[in-house]
Amino acid sequence: MQKLRLILTSLILISTLMTATVAKPENPEKSICGSIQEPLMFLLWSSAAGEPSTEVANHVPNAEPISHKTKDGRVLRGYKLRSMHPEGTVVGSVLVAQGNAMLADQLLSSLANFSQAGIEAYIFDYRGYGNSEGKRRLKAIVNDYKEIFDSINGSTHGRRFLYGISFGGIVLLNVVGSGISFDRAVIDSTPSRVSNVGCPQEYDPVVNFPKDGSRFLMVAGELDKVVPLKNSQELRDLAKTRGSRVEVRSDFAHPFMDSNIRVHRARIELISSFLASSDRREERRWNFDQFNK
Repeated sequence: MQKLRLILTSLILISTLMTATVAKPENPEKSICGSIQEPLMFLLWSSAAGEPSTEVANHVPNAEPISHKTKDGRVLRGYKLRSMHPEGTVVGSVLVAQGNAMLADQLLSSLANFSQAGIEAYIFDYRGYGNSEGKRRLKAIVNDYKEIFDSINGSTHGRRFLYGISFGGIVLLNVVGSGISFDRAVIDSTPSRVSNVGCPQEYDPVVNFPKDGSRFLMVAGELDKVVPLKNSQELRDLAKTRGSRVEVRSDFAHPFMDSNIRVHRARIELISSFLASSDRREERRWNFDQFNK
């Protein structure tokens, strides 16, 4: 009887120790930029983004609805735009991360240029935006895009591209900072830091920018009033010292807020041609032009 009591006592002790040492899963939707400030700002941004429209996708012939279920069980919904290259070529795939007041369907018509260049585009509503589930939080959104990038790479062929627009550049540079393997990236009108608004310094774009920046195109506009040039200056300067191509255009405003369709198309063409270029000829030509200015 005494031996049985000893065995039972030992089992209870082991069970207690195991329970104490098993860490609770970390909540990805925890606010990291202020318990009041972060939810409030994302509420304002997502409200500005408006409501999703299925009608837009119906008018884009190569757009198909897709979804991704995150590790914490949230369903993110978006679109894949198939390649429409005249020769049926698929150069690669690009994961697009939009601005913080935008929805996936609002970019579909503009991303058609990518399709014509043979690039298949993937774009999702952020967590808690549009048709996607969950709470809108920076940490959770960054985790989502790490998962999505891995998922796309596991199911597609060709080169791997990234296109981050404003807030989307913050997200994708954090994905880059996690150590992913990619071919080219475009960061368009992204601020240098988020720590100046209360977020942890480890999420700053300048902290996550890689030592080798030769695969990057950095874009900014002199007419941008959302992210003025001074707010992206540190990031652009760092990128340039690390070998990135940097384009600051006098007629560019904030992405998707350019003054007319001609300027907007020029911007999208600049980005798609950089991603689709398969060799260094374009970079050599650009470097030559810069040298002769």
